[in-house]
Amino acid sequence: MGDHMAKAISLAKNAMGTTSPNPAVGAVLVKDGVEIGAGFTLPPGQRHAEIGALDQAGEASQGSTLYTTLEPCCTYGRTPPCTKAIIDAGITMVHVAVIDPNLDVAGKGCQILREAGIEVLVDDGPEEAQEIYEGFAKHITTGIPFVAVKFAMSLDGKIATRTRDSKWVTGPEARQYVQQMRRQSDAILVGINTVLADDPLLTVRDERGQPLPHQPLRVITDSRCRTPANAQVLKQPGSTLIATAAEAPPQNVAQLEKEGAEVVFLPAGTDGRVDMSSLLEELGRRGIVNLMVEGGGIVLGSLFDAGLVDKVYAFIAPVIIGGQEAASPVEGQGIELMTKAWGIDRSSLQSIGPDWLIVGYPAPRS
Repeated sequence: MGDHMAKAISLAKNAMGTTSPNPAVGAVLVKDGVEIGAGFTLPPGQRHAEIGALDQAGEASQGSTLYTTLEPCCTYGRTPPCTKAIIDAGITMVHVAVIDPNLDVAGKGCQILREAGIEVLVDDGPEEAQEIYEGFAKHITTGIPFVAVKFAMSLDGKIATRTRDSKWVTGPEARQYVQQMRRQSDAILVGINTVLADDPLLTVRDERGQPLPHQPLRVITDSRCRTPANAQVLKQPGSTLIATAAEAPPQNVAQLEKEGAEVVFLPAGTDGRVDMSSLLEELGRRGIVNLMVEGGGIVLGSLFDAGLVDKVYAFIAPVIIGGQEAASPVEGQGIELMTKAWGIDRSSLQSIGPDWLIVGYPAPRS
């Protein structure tokens, strides 16, 4: 991967979490080996990455080469197609890292550029670029978010002590990594037990602990609206969505709405808890593309039981907690036979401070 495409990928990653339901794209214009323009996707309705790079380069765009992380769009939406702007600017070559998974584009953008006499090279996009669009690919084809679950556990598989103390299982480096994950997500999901036990902020914060201007949607599954009126999630910048069921007491609903939360009623499963499939459909309709699930074990268990998890981030700390009643990261009904356990495909392992992070994609073992 060349330096120019690496720069485009960096721009795209920095835009993640702010562009949905549009994909985050990075673009770099180069002429005679010198970068003359760069851009990234702005929030919906605003300019695309390629337009940002063209605007920066101005008339120097004539005869230049474009590096873009995603195939340029060729359809009219809130903004005109980028293919037309590229052709009009006199660009002579385009490097594309990933073909657009949107079937309305999917190769058509490249075809239009070639028909206009522009040389188009579809690079075998590096895995780093492919990962940027895994959420967009799922949402554009299914209408529901890409579900990434994150948990931090001890070597003996505990996420908290028997007294429910969980601060902190992992070190500051891992917690800073989670902040980056949150920043690139459209929504963060937790269950009511996490809210009651930890009273989390669920915000994206900078190195000084200050909340950033743009915050992902905070989502709480709370079938009886037990979220306290003074919960910290209700006092933070950004929005909080309470997913509840018909049995929620009206006075609880009214109190949470008074505190600024949005309460949405969804079907409940046989266990009385909010049905996760219905919740994902609701979030998908709201334009949530990348959903980060932070636990706890009941929420993660219900998602695994329903086969709704797309990606796993498992932080492992070199500590032993012990205790028969100490919480585990994944509960739910679980499986009966080891042959039915979830495997983790395309897994990777990296050290983050004193901790380890395993990342992979769940897949049936049999």
